[in-house]
Amino acid sequence: MQGQGVDEPLSDTGFKQANAAGMYLRHIKFTHVFTSDLIRAKQTTASILKNSQYCKEIPVKCDPRLRERKYGVAEGRPLSDLKAMAKEAGEPYPSFTPAGGETLDEVKARVKDFFEYLCSLVIQEAGLEKQETEENAEMAEGSPPTSLPNHHGEPKSDSNSEGAAGGRLVANILVVSHGAYMRNWIGYFISDLQCSLPATSTKAELSSVTPNTGICRFIVKLEMGDHVLPPKIRCLSLNRSDHLRDMGDS
Repeated sequence: MQGQGVDEPLSDTGFKQANAAGMYLRHIKFTHVFTSDLIRAKQTTASILKNSQYCKEIPVKCDPRLRERKYGVAEGRPLSDLKAMAKEAGEPYPSFTPAGGETLDEVKARVKDFFEYLCSLVIQEAGLEKQETEENAEMAEGSPPTSLPNHHGEPKSDSNSEGAAGGRLVANILVVSHGAYMRNWIGYFISDLQCSLPATSTKAELSSVTPNTGICRFIVKLEMGDHVLPPKIRCLSLNRSDHLRDMGDS
């Protein structure tokens, strides 16, 4: 049990798994990258970005809210010890809180705080995008309707300006965290935010801990009117591990 207190680097197998995840995600252009500040998550993130066709130089933000669940006195000990503690307490071990550990509600509070931060960030950037597009449109009045510059100085057709002016922003966010934390995140999406799931999802998938470098993908839709409406969330895949199939015994 590593939790937060055992901050060890990836094993050789862990590096191979992280590299395989990077190859699987290499064609995706991320706009933001966040990782837990524990070393195994940071190394996984670095391996993913090293393989990327687009994001090798993207800034990475480390956030302690993405840390694994804290397991207190069980950290550094075998999983069997945690199960024995839970049995003695008469509780199922996934929800059992060892002395000095975090409760599931405390982990959920971290999840909620970080997700709301992400939503605020995207909304803020959408507002800035809208303001910049409107200013560009005003400057271009009276000029031939060719193209407007975007942030990188590359041409952007006028047909795209309407979407930006309406506050539309596509953010493709990579978040690298940990198994028990992600199980709580998925639970929060489903129970609190009514996230829709793939038709093939099973109860076992929803309750299981993701395998190392398991990949979950969600589409989050934010609508802004006079006030921000609750996000609409759709899950595309849960704990996907296709990228690990060719790793043999590991």
